[in-house]
Amino acid sequence: MLVGLALLVLTIACAPRQRGQRAPVQAAHKLVRGLRGFNLVAALMMAALGLVWLFAPVTVRAAGLAQEASGDPYATLAAAIAVGLGSLGAAYAVSATGSAAIGAIAEKPEVFGRALIFVGLAEGVAIYGLIIAFMILGR
Repeated sequence: MLVGLALLVLTIACAPRQRGQRAPVQAAHKLVRGLRGFNLVAALMMAALGLVWLFAPVTVRAAGLAQEASGDPYATLAAAIAVGLGSLGAAYAVSATGSAAIGAIAEKPEVFGRALIFVGLAEGVAIYGLIIAFMILGR
């Protein structure tokens, strides 16, 4: 990440400036402040989740462990694979149909409805994976 940040700063510093643009150093400072803010939010979320887990009642945790042990040990793995692969397939399909749909809409705005249908059909693949996961876990 540091190499990418260094390349970005060098790109900003070497880019020709026009009127009204910020100095490259100011742009780099703004970028670093944004990354620090994102990392702070992520760290606070992890700390909050850790505190919730730490102070959860022991009986609730024990009940959850007992419930997990009673079912098929590979059911959760199968459900995770169904959702994961369904989501990856949907992401690939949406990336292909979405970019084509945006290009088509830019040329002819009246094809918006058709494009929306194709993108929605691509998103349906993830929903099918989620349904299969619920069916696996419901057994």
